[in-house]
Amino acid sequence: MTKYAVFLRGVNVGGVNLKMAEVATALTDAGFSAVRTILATGNVLLESSAKAPAVRNKAQTTLREKFGYDAWVLPYDLDTVHAIVDAYPFEPEVDGYQSYVTFVADPAVLDELAALAEDAGPDEKIGRGDGVIYWQVPKGATLDSTIGKTMGKPRYKSSTTTRNMRTLAKLLR
Repeated sequence: MTKYAVFLRGVNVGGVNLKMAEVATALTDAGFSAVRTILATGNVLLESSAKAPAVRNKAQTTLREKFGYDAWVLPYDLDTVHAIVDAYPFEPEVDGYQSYVTFVADPAVLDELAALAEDAGPDEKIGRGDGVIYWQVPKGATLDSTIGKTMGKPRYKSSTTTRNMRTLAKLLR
């Protein structure tokens, strides 16, 4: 069995309100084991013998059928999440700043987002990682940042989701 972190995109923001206990029950009923949620922002830990693409398909189908919304999820084995967090290229805890990781499933989208580093403002840092974009912005400027403005476009919904470094730390405890 592989331990996965499954990140749900757009949960409990923008009108998609799910109770995490119900999400855990739905995923357990779908055949995943050791399912538990972390915070109310769409972070699920679970175990499965399936590979990540199958976990993604099964979780998305389950959530779409159970809750009736356009569910997008990105699963990663926990070793990969640890490596991503360990590779964060900036000081993760800086007063007045938010530190994020955007998980990207589509290589073309990863290239597009990485290219935004050239357009970043003076207080915004953007770095490319292995299947992720690392970024850091002043608190209160997330939605107005180069990455923040771009991530709101429909093109990115099916293949990206962003997590704060603090959330990832809680997930990995």
